[in-house]
Amino acid sequence: MSESGDRRPQSAGDQTGDSRRTPVSKRPEAGVRGRTTIADGVVEKIAGLAARDVVGVHAMGSGLSRTFGAVRDRVPGGGGGRSNVTRGVKAEVGEVQTALDLEIVVDYGVSISDVARAVRENVVDAVERMTSLEVVEVNIAVSDVKLPDEEEDEPEQRIQ
Repeated sequence: MSESGDRRPQSAGDQTGDSRRTPVSKRPEAGVRGRTTIADGVVEKIAGLAARDVVGVHAMGSGLSRTFGAVRDRVPGGGGGRSNVTRGVKAEVGEVQTALDLEIVVDYGVSISDVARAVRENVVDAVERMTSLEVVEVNIAVSDVKLPDEEEDEPEQRIQ
């Protein structure tokens, strides 16, 4: 250090002012001790559950897929609740990245853009936290709006 008080920044390994550096221990590189693969269905389940947690999301999938899912759920051995979690979710999983397509039904009266933004954020957070995969995109298709009185009207119309 000069008399004028001029100081140079020091690196973490150079705190004593000498040129010697402290060796840094490294963790083994990925793949050295084995490889982890994550199936598309795992990411689809995580994303489906995360999307359903958002207020304003009434259901997942198109009307047709929900109808087939309801029939399949009633048939013994037809798939039960497993298909319900991933309904309306399609994932493409690579080694380090994933992309998702979601189809949702929103409740009437909510801001669709706000719900879509919240779904996207919740899905990205959940998938990245649980899988360590980078989510490169989450495409959301809003296929329907659930009206407040839809369920009551349908049975009455069939009876009349």
